Amino acid sequence: MGNYQSLIKMRRIILPDVIDADVPFYLSVEEWCAYNLPSDEYFFAWQVNPSIICGRHQEIDNEVNLEVAAKEGIKVWRRKSGGGAVLADMNNVMFSYITPSHAVQTSFDSYTGMICKMLNNMGIDAESTGRNDIAVNGHKVAGNSFLKLPGRSIVHGTMLYDTNFDMMGKVLTPSKAKMMSKGVVSVPSRVTTLKKLGINISCREFMEQALDFLCPSTNHPVIINNEDLAEILKIRESYTDPDFLNFGKKAERKTSMRTYIEGVGELIFNYSLDRKGCISRLELNGDFLPLKDIPSHFTSRFIGCRPKLTELRTIINDINIREIITGLTEEKLISALSSLRN
Repeated sequence: MGNYQSLIKMRRIILPDVIDADVPFYLSVEEWCAYNLPSDEYFFAWQVNPSIICGRHQEIDNEVNLEVAAKEGIKVWRRKSGGGAVLADMNNVMFSYITPSHAVQTSFDSYTGMICKMLNNMGIDAESTGRNDIAVNGHKVAGNSFLKLPGRSIVHGTMLYDTNFDMMGKVLTPSKAKMMSKGVVSVPSRVTTLKKLGINISCREFMEQALDFLCPSTNHPVIINNEDLAEILKIRESYTDPDFLNFGKKAERKTSMRTYIEGVGELIFNYSLDRKGCISRLELNGDFLPLKDIPSHFTSRFIGCRPKLTELRTIINDINIREIITGLTEEKLISALSSLRN
C-alpha cells in the first residue's frame, strides 16, 4: 500500500443504524468482517459516547480512575488487542482496518502509512512514530493497536480530532514509570489534536473526507444486513462478559514489578517468591502488543525457578518470544525476570 492508487482498493463497511451502538458493538463488527468476508482489505470509521477502551492485558483499575469514570458517565471497556488505554467520545474518530496480512509490522506500516497520507492530503504533516503511533510535530495524534486472528489481522486506532484534556488527565492513570520512560509528565502532555493543529472542518466532515480518501463508496462497499447484525451481536457478548472485563479486580499478589521496554511497552509482573527465592506464582500484564493469545504454559514454566540469568536461560531456550509479544526478545524477557525480588 505504498501509493494512493492502492488505497482505493479498500472496501468500505457500511454499518446499519444501531441505537446506542457502543465500543463492544464496533469491535464485534471488526471480528465479524475478519471471520466472514472474502480475503480483501476493509475499512470503516465510527464514534461512541464517552468511553475508555483498555488493552487486553492491562489491569484496568491501575490504568483508569474508575470512580471518576463512573461519576462522569464514562463507560469502561476492554478490547482483545493489546496496547494502552484510550479515551474516546464524539470528538474522536475511531478507525478500523481489516487485512489479510499476518505480519504485525507490515499491517501497522500499511495502516499508519495510509492514515498519514490521508492527513497529509488535508495539509497536516503527520508521520508514523514508535511502535504504533501517528504524530505531528512530535505529539501523538493517533494511537493504534493490532489483533491477529486466523487468516486475518485487525488494526484499529483513535484519531484525536478534539478532546477534553482535563478529563483525560483525570480518568487515565498510567504508571509514573511509564510516563517517565516516554519523557513526559502526563498523558495530555504527549498528545495533540487536529483541532489544535488548525483543521478547519468539523469532526463529522473530517470523518467523511477520511472515508472518501481511504475507501471510496464506489469501490464495492459491504453493507451489513439484519442477518449479519444478529451474528455481530452474538460476538458482542464476548466483550461484555464480566470475566473478560474484570472490572476493578486487583489480582491478589504479594509483589508487583513494572518495567518499560522500548519497542515493547510496559510489562507488569505480579509474582511471589518462596523462602528459597524461587518463583511460586507469576502473572504477566501490561500494554504490550500480543501476536497471539499468550499460552497458558508461558508463565507457569517459570514456577520453581530462581530469577537468576543462568536458570532463566535454561527454561526459556525453547520459547520463541518474538512470535508471542511484539518487539520482545528472549534476552529482554530474561533481563526483566532477573529483576524480580521479594
